[in-house]
Amino acid sequence: MKRKNIRIIENPYQDISEGDYQIEKRRLQVELLKIQQWLIRKELSLVIIFEGRDAAGKGSTIKRFTENLIPANFAIHALGVPTQSESKYWFRRYESLFPKPGHIAFFDRSWYSRALIEPTMGY
Repeated sequence: MKRKNIRIIENPYQDISEGDYQIEKRRLQVELLKIQQWLIRKELSLVIIFEGRDAAGKGSTIKRFTENLIPANFAIHALGVPTQSESKYWFRRYESLFPKPGHIAFFDRSWYSRALIEPTMGY
């Protein structure tokens, strides 16, 4: 029987200092701002969906994404319980909130709601 060589790969971010973290976060936020400015110039739109369990940090992550963006050109949507009409035509619920050209829409989606609450309640 041949044995495979197993390599253990070190996590390069395991020992990142606070200063290095802040520098990298700033660099990435500048890149997001460049993307936003490009979307505005090209009159394109972008939808970003954060989906996860409750208290998974979706809201905090969205806050980090948006803290240096141009406020007039993005929106954050956290959808609650769907109406009767939205239950039948679920995509329209999202489609009505899609960003217009030059804008970004962030969706804060609870996995808990989609996977457990909505099917249980018949949404």
